[in-house]
Amino acid sequence: MTTLSLAPTPLRQDATLIGLVGLAHSISHFSQLLLAPLFPWLKVEFGVSYAELGFLLTIFFVTSCAVQAASGFLVDRYGPRPILFIGLALLGLAALGYAASTSYAMLAAFSVLAGMGNGVFHPVDYTLLNRRVDKSRLGHAYSAHGITGSLGWALAPALLVPVTLASDWRTALLCAAALTFVVLGVLWWKRSELHLPVAKPAPDSAAAALAGTGAGAGVGAAAAAAEHPLAFLATPAVWMCFAFFFFYAGALSVVQSFAPQSAAQLHDVPAHLVAICLTVYMVCAAAGMLLGGFLVSDPSRCERIVAGAFTIAVVVALTLGFAPVAALAVPVLFGVMGFATGVSGPSRDLLVKRATPAHASGRVYGVVYGGLDIGQAVVPLVIGAMMDRGAFRSVWVALAVLQGVLIFSAFRVQRVRIGPATQATRAAA
Repeated sequence: MTTLSLAPTPLRQDATLIGLVGLAHSISHFSQLLLAPLFPWLKVEFGVSYAELGFLLTIFFVTSCAVQAASGFLVDRYGPRPILFIGLALLGLAALGYAASTSYAMLAAFSVLAGMGNGVFHPVDYTLLNRRVDKSRLGHAYSAHGITGSLGWALAPALLVPVTLASDWRTALLCAAALTFVVLGVLWWKRSELHLPVAKPAPDSAAAALAGTGAGAGVGAAAAAAEHPLAFLATPAVWMCFAFFFFYAGALSVVQSFAPQSAAQLHDVPAHLVAICLTVYMVCAAAGMLLGGFLVSDPSRCERIVAGAFTIAVVVALTLGFAPVAALAVPVLFGVMGFATGVSGPSRDLLVKRATPAHASGRVYGVVYGGLDIGQAVVPLVIGAMMDRGAFRSVWVALAVLQGVLIFSAFRVQRVRIGPATQATRAAA
């Protein structure tokens, strides 16, 4: 008897797809920081407070969360490619709108448009990667995806601030819009590489296992036939992943927005060192993701990788909050924390994939990654109040708590994921 096997996807094909998806993902992260580096100039231009400027980010992420959940259904129905093109076009238009804004209300309106554009990327990206990239390369695909996102964050201030200093903030935003449309043009040129047939619903793993047995065949067929488009919402692992990303985004927002200034207050860090803390964190996070892509080659250990990485991050956070640290050591500790967090990235993404039905990839990622947007919209409001009261140590305690919850959440995702489905499979056996 001859056994049929599928040939692995050619490396060049996978590399091209990963590169195109990563390029789009970098623009998503780039768009998240279009306004924040320009706050000093926008504050003067529009006569508003930092709290009002911060609320523009809340508008952005709340909108992104709502669109992300909805776009997941559109990705499953129409495929990821058209949704990706729409998202990039909206980001480019939003950057043009920011540049043309003459009032705070206009900035708020275009923050909604930018949030709509940003909301499509995770359902699109992970649907393409999970369904097109060879399984043996998925860890590296997730690693590259995370690295390009971090580079997008790093690029925004590196581009916007120098152009603003050389010209003005409107010119900087016009450059951002031009970059976005250039990337859209590249992806349109390579659009054949992004084609993906619309997935057809299939029975989940437990139903398939039951269907493979004589006694359970009827049950499996009935489960497949009765499946509803919202059935994935009844999967506990989906909501555990959502919670995981909420706390992950909360921790990230603390680092991006408040941690450097809090460390400066606690350890008398000079301004030039404060300015590089976040850059060091992001660069080291990218390096950690590269290593994480190799570590996750064994999927069975991804929960332990996440737990170990965030244990290191908790120790660093508490050290910066309570230990006497030399000013020169502060950026180094930010780098250690960033590297540890980066190592966890590919394992984090694999946790979600293992909880995702193949035919509902867009929907699941749309809901799960909505936790990122909600975390980035809510947590800064709480931590900002701590900063206003001068509770700088409390900022690091909060960061350590958020990171500690991630350790627990990773193992909970594993337990709820293997629970009902595994029990059904074992019962059938």
